[in-house]
Amino acid sequence: MTTEHLPSAEFVGCPTPQAWIDRAVGQVDVLLIDHANCEKKAASTALNLLFRYTDRPELLAAMSQLAREELLHFEQVVAIMRQRGIAYRQVTAARYAAQLFAEARREEPGKLVDTLIIGAFIEARSCERFAALAPFLDDDLARYYRFLLKSEERHYTDYLDLARMYAGEPIDGRIAHFRALECRLIESPDPEFRFHSGMPVAA
Repeated sequence: MTTEHLPSAEFVGCPTPQAWIDRAVGQVDVLLIDHANCEKKAASTALNLLFRYTDRPELLAAMSQLAREELLHFEQVVAIMRQRGIAYRQVTAARYAAQLFAEARREEPGKLVDTLIIGAFIEARSCERFAALAPFLDDDLARYYRFLLKSEERHYTDYLDLARMYAGEPIDGRIAHFRALECRLIESPDPEFRFHSGMPVAA
């Protein structure tokens, strides 16, 4: 796929607030637990698309690779947690993905296109957060998050290329719609700290 793209940090439209980074550094256990959950959910999204859109060969190729890589990342994050003595426990889901997907159209091909655009934003925000966090984390975790940037950046571009391919019309308006919503979710107060949560609320 050869469509030109903005760097992920520019695509998302707003930076991660420093207050979120400060909270993440103080709650690395929750950060890693929810990061592992995000990798599982990303693999699940890719698999759901594989089952739903069997007549889209480009999607099948991209999503099968993405699912494999996300599951590998899940395994890697769980291994890091184990090394650090962090128990993998249940945490509630962030509002982030649910509120993005709530804005997806219900009829095809709009449903597929919006799902792919949302996938692009989730992956791009992950990249932006990996880069934003790295300078504030210990060397081992910072090195791993920088390592993740390359594959996650490709996931973002793959999602966006597929959205453009299947839309049959310009998608700039839909991208702008989800960019504005995504920024509101990142910049507005959020009572829970998660990998994709918004501005922390003081306890």
